[in-house]
Amino acid sequence: MTSPLEPSDVPASEASPSDSKSHAAGPGGIARKVVSAVLIVLACVLVPVSVLTVWVHDIVLDTDRYVETVEPLASDPAIEDAAHNRIVQAVDVRVDGKRATAEIAAWLQSQGLPPRAAQAVKGLAPQLDAAVTGAADKVATRFVESDRFEKVWTTANREAHSALVHALTGKGRGAVGVDDGTVTLDVGAAVEEVKKDLVDAGVTPAEHIPDVDKKMVLIQSDKLKSVQSAGHALDVAGTWLPALTVVIGAAGVFLAYRRRRALAKTALGAAVACLIVAIVLVVARRYYLDHLPPQVQSEAAAAAIFDHLLHFLRVTLRTVIVLGVIIALGAYFVGPGRGAHAVRSASERTADSAARWADTHHIRTGRAGTWTAKNRRWVTIGALLLLALVFALWNHPTVLTVLLLVLILLAVLALIALLAATGRRTLAAGSPAPAGPGSEQ
Repeated sequence: MTSPLEPSDVPASEASPSDSKSHAAGPGGIARKVVSAVLIVLACVLVPVSVLTVWVHDIVLDTDRYVETVEPLASDPAIEDAAHNRIVQAVDVRVDGKRATAEIAAWLQSQGLPPRAAQAVKGLAPQLDAAVTGAADKVATRFVESDRFEKVWTTANREAHSALVHALTGKGRGAVGVDDGTVTLDVGAAVEEVKKDLVDAGVTPAEHIPDVDKKMVLIQSDKLKSVQSAGHALDVAGTWLPALTVVIGAAGVFLAYRRRRALAKTALGAAVACLIVAIVLVVARRYYLDHLPPQVQSEAAAAAIFDHLLHFLRVTLRTVIVLGVIIALGAYFVGPGRGAHAVRSASERTADSAARWADTHHIRTGRAGTWTAKNRRWVTIGALLLLALVFALWNHPTVLTVLLLVLILLAVLALIALLAATGRRTLAAGSPAPAGPGSEQ
């Protein structure tokens, strides 16, 4: 018997390499090979670019996705520490310790306190300054570790999402500001919360905190203008470039004389291209952190922001890499290779053994089995297309999504093989397919 995955079912261009060589020897064949190769290489290059456009268009420029990305930062220790330091600096409660202690000492001396004791009271000025600073520090620490800071952080980032668009396209405003290559986050709301807590705690001088710069520098780079130009171009291309990449890759495979091999090469090429981009991101992260300008208050906070903003981009790159490898393996296992043939033969023998066991136990698949045996190839193609459609419609697929769909595909292929095996036994016996349960008259 012949399996639908045997080489006999492979297109003629795959099954007859000598015919392919004869067709490719002429001028038309050479031109076709060149066009196919160019399209496949172009598709491989465009795959990581398409991933970038999806990241910019569907994630960075999507408010809910952006907030979901940065929301965990509110509980990140590095962000809490950086926000605490900046809030304390912005609060900057100044108490004139010398003046306050001198006034207290004068009043106590007028009430009969000895001069030496009054002088000792004046010496408490540093301790008074330290006590006020410590109170501000404690209040700021409690605030950044509370749920209130998370709410302030989330609200500020949601309102500032238009400014993130501004960071990439030059449009929009918000609590996140972009000016001369510097990206800042306005922590004014947090400062006001801490100021209120200080007043409630009895530190009345906090009422007179002046309006100061309450911005925390997140990113500073002289390349930001270039990033804005690239971000705008990626935003414009985000709606059509992924689809165009698929069309280009499909055209390159279709024009190839050995389409199965072309499909495998295209998938592996796309995976390698995404791997290169992933490595570049690692190098870029290290380079950026090693060259932080002095305006960035915390390297740990800068690293946390970098990692969170690029999280979904990295996930997508890993997903494409895994998907490319799986497609290449699938193309190999449907080919005429010795290993692929051995795997298919083993699977067919296993299905036949299961069919014999079912037959001896009077388990029948009826017309479903015979129909599957006759139309196995088209049923398999339909299953592949259906899962491909599910993957295409999946919102932001991950590596786990790919592995889940692969497991489902293997289960479906095993079921098809079992149904086809039972159907072949029914057809070989020359008996009509038994009616299914409940169909007796």
